[in-house]
Amino acid sequence: MDETLSPQLEGLIPLLAAFEVAAEQGHITRAAQRLGVPQSSLSRRLKTVERTLGVQLFQPAGRRVTLTPQGREFFERTHALVSALDDAVQLVRGNADAEGGRVRFGFPLSLGPVSIPSLLAEFHELAPRVRLHLTQAHGEALANEIRAGRLDLAVMIPSPDTASAKVLGRQQLHLYVAKEHPLSTAGCVDLTDLRNEMFIANPPAFHLRQVLDSFCAEAGFVPHVAFEITEFDTLRELVARGLGVALLPAAERHHPELVRVELSDPRYRNIGLVWADRANPAVLRLRDHILAKAHVFVHADNSPLPASDR
Repeated sequence: MDETLSPQLEGLIPLLAAFEVAAEQGHITRAAQRLGVPQSSLSRRLKTVERTLGVQLFQPAGRRVTLTPQGREFFERTHALVSALDDAVQLVRGNADAEGGRVRFGFPLSLGPVSIPSLLAEFHELAPRVRLHLTQAHGEALANEIRAGRLDLAVMIPSPDTASAKVLGRQQLHLYVAKEHPLSTAGCVDLTDLRNEMFIANPPAFHLRQVLDSFCAEAGFVPHVAFEITEFDTLRELVARGLGVALLPAAERHHPELVRVELSDPRYRNIGLVWADRANPAVLRLRDHILAKAHVFVHADNSPLPASDR
């Protein structure tokens, strides 16, 4: 194998960031703004890439630009390389600067209106130079991002059973119904009482949906899911409008049109914090901040984790 870099590669490496951003944005002006360079400078860089490769990479599309077939192939083959190089740069910089660096932080869709923003605001006061890249997704997606190295730290439900993880607390799950629903005055229900109810739930890939399916299976029936949705605020709104019932954790903001009904057999799920094996000082700093503030994940109708389970 030839151990020297080709002249074309030596010339392209400094220009790949320009190509990457322009390809993602599909708009030269926006790409230039994101890179912080004049539009004319970005255009020259892109023309240099095309001359170096000997092919046209972009073509006009109204006020935007799109990739040509050759440009699309080049983007698909270089995107992962550019991302890996950026990760390497950020890791080295983060390791060298305990006060700065970058943290790629993920958290669940069921958290976010109050607890996560409050935590991050407090952390920013303590470490204003740390840059946070945020991702919100369901538990399995967050786990995949951690395994793939695309996230450094994540609050996850349920808590993963790994050495680089810590249980923060646990959520109690309840039945939520509309104020006009017949069960709104029940106070407490058994899962077997819900056999004929219409449910509003997350898609099957979500942990909360898997919990619903599992609990109902224990009670001897398959839940009839009338609506599937990923967004929790909208899910609660659908319940409030009488379109079905839902098994949910406590909301971080009160919804006046919903009634919480206790389950006769209380059900819980753990909230955990997981981090990458090779964490830079900024990641460890945010990790320790979250661990110290774990109480924010315990709401009025949730339960702290027993000491024996911590």
